[in-house]
Parts: sequence; structure tokens; C-alpha cells
Amino acid sequence: MDCHARYHSRRVLRRAVGQACPREISAPRCTHGRRSRNQSLRFGMGLLQRRTTTHRGQCGSSRNSVERSLQMSVLRVITYSTLLAVLAGNAQVASAVEILRWERLPLAIPLRINQERIVFVDQNVRVGLPRSLTEKLRVQSTGGAIYLFAKEAIEPTRLQLQNAKTGEIILVDIAATEASADQTPLEPVKIVEGETSSARYGGAATARSAKATAKSTESTSRSSDENDEPEEVVKRETPVPVVLTRYAAQMLYAPLRTVEPVDGIAQVKVERSLDLATLLPTLPVKSTPLGAWRLDDFWVTAVKLQNQTAQRITLDPRELMGEFVTAAFQHPYLGSRGDASDTTTLYLVTRGHGLTQAAVFSATQADPRAAQGAKHER
Repeated sequence: MDCHARYHSRRVLRRAVGQACPREISAPRCTHGRRSRNQSLRFGMGLLQRRTTTHRGQCGSSRNSVERSLQMSVLRVITYSTLLAVLAGNAQVASAVEILRWERLPLAIPLRINQERIVFVDQNVRVGLPRSLTEKLRVQSTGGAIYLFAKEAIEPTRLQLQNAKTGEIILVDIAATEASADQTPLEPVKIVEGETSSARYGGAATARSAKATAKSTESTSRSSDENDEPEEVVKRETPVPVVLTRYAAQMLYAPLRTVEPVDGIAQVKVERSLDLATLLPTLPVKSTPLGAWRLDDFWVTAVKLQNQTAQRITLDPRELMGEFVTAAFQHPYLGSRGDASDTTTLYLVTRGHGLTQAAVFSATQADPRAAQGAKHER
């Protein structure tokens, strides 16, 4: 073997496994990527196959990546659309409020156990809760909203919502049941006044109010020298002293649910220690302030009268000492002391001020014994 043969054999042995050729390698492969006719068909095919497989794998992987990218894009679009739909649905659910109109009929508000439901009244109200619901129902009231949370099942029960300003009462019937898994939470409730509500006792006359409003609007367009005329005071359908007296009597003697609401009426603080010994100086009675209310420029004060003797006393408003617009007794007489009829209520209406400025006070109390045998004219 000459030197050239030894050189070719060493070069063949250095090739990769599976590519060694027992014969001398002929002309190299064409530059165009095609195999020469003199090249063996059995040897060197592995390299070409691997290259072809690699090329196909690269093409397949790129195609798969494109398909995956398209699928991910479609999924993103679907996901975003679904998310927007869900958010829109949640917004609609969150903004949904059930409207209930109060027309003197009890309103049904169902509850579910372990779910809080909000009731909007837009008024400062007090909730009358029966003792049987103390451990079953949690009630919170603030800013004209009532939060009801049922801890366990509740049979149909009636609640009373009283307006702290007017005394009006709204009747609500509640009942709590177990919620199923597929039920959505109950939406909040808003209670509004019905369109066909009856006219308020003591309210301003509609025609006169409209007339006064028209005059007020017309007066604003006049010149300053024409505005010196006094404004017309809007009169009420019922005299204010009558409205106040009736309201005070209802607050003291009638059930709260029967109190007729009056717009604009407000309770006034009264001194319970006020000495009213000279209110009825000729009668042996004890006078104690109970409460006071105000409407427009009028005040009404409720005074408890109690007989201090064993004789029956006939009550006469002409024996009152003080400056009053009207005066009315709940009962026309007082029974003997210790009897069930020995106490009644006196309603005094004043204008421009309360009872303190209207009654006549003295330093010493009149002697009740001086009037034990007094006879009263009717």
C-alpha cells in the first residue's frame, strides 16, 4: 500500500460511524445539493435522511407554533369577551333595586339565612323589633338604610319602621328561609311613597300652595319698590292648634301604628322639673310636663294632672292661668285620689314660644286645702 492509499484509509476511518466507505471516495457531492451518480446509494443516506427529517421537523414545529398562536389569540378574544359579559352582568345585578310602594298596605320583604339584605327608606327611621327575633335577626339602621341579616329561619313576622321626624309607621312583613345553591343573592329594596297616598292630616291646601308659589315667583320679577307688600302665609287644611292637639293625644294614648303623620312637626325638649303649681291655682292638682311638639309657629305641651284629694274635681279651662291659644283636657273630670281616673292630660297650645314663657309662675305653691270645697261653674 503506497502512501496515497494509507492517506485515504486514515481519512475514511476518521468519518462518523455509518459513513465509512470501504472503497475510495469518488467525486464530492454537487454544489446544487444533488447526489453524484458515482456516489454509493447505500452509504451516506443516513445523513441525507437526518437533514430531510430535521427540515421537515422544523417546518412542522413552525406550523404547530403558528396554530398554537392562533388558538391562543382566539382563546384570548373569547376570554376577554366572556369577562366583559360577566362584568356587565355583575354591574346590572349590583345596580338592580326592587322598588316597593307604601300605600298603607304591609310590604313583604323575604330574607335568606346568612345573607344580608338592604332596605332603603331615605328617612331617619326606628325599627320596631319583636322580642322573638332578638336572637334570630340582626338589624342595623343608618343614613336612611336598614341592614337585615337573618341568622336562622324566621316565620312570617311584622316589623314597624317609624319615621323619627313625623312619627309615620311603615309595616313590613319578613320571613327568612334557607337559600339553595343555584339561587342568586336578593337585590336591595327601596321603599317609596305610593302615588295614591291619602292626603296628610294638617297638610297645606294644594290650591293655596300653588297660588302662593305663583305669587312668590311673580314677586321675584317685580321691582324692589313693589316688593314691600307682606307675603301671604299658606294656610293649612286644618287649624294648626287642632293638628298639634290631636297629634299629642295620639302620641300619648294611641298605638304608634295609628298615629297620623304630619309633615313639619317636631318634638321639642321640655323641662320635666318645671314648676306648674300656678297653672290651676284654685284646684288641688299636681301638674307635671310630659312632652312638647312644634309645628310652624305653634307649640303644644302635654301636662299631666293628678288629683291630690279624695273628692272628684270637674275640670274647666277658664280656671287656667297663662297666655294660651287653646287648651283641651283628655277627660272632663278627675276622680278621687287612688282611683284609676285620678289622672288625665292637659294640652296647652302657645304661639311664638313654649310653655315656659306662657305660664304664670309664683314662688310659693297654692294651698290645695283652700280649694277642697270649691264649686266650679260649668
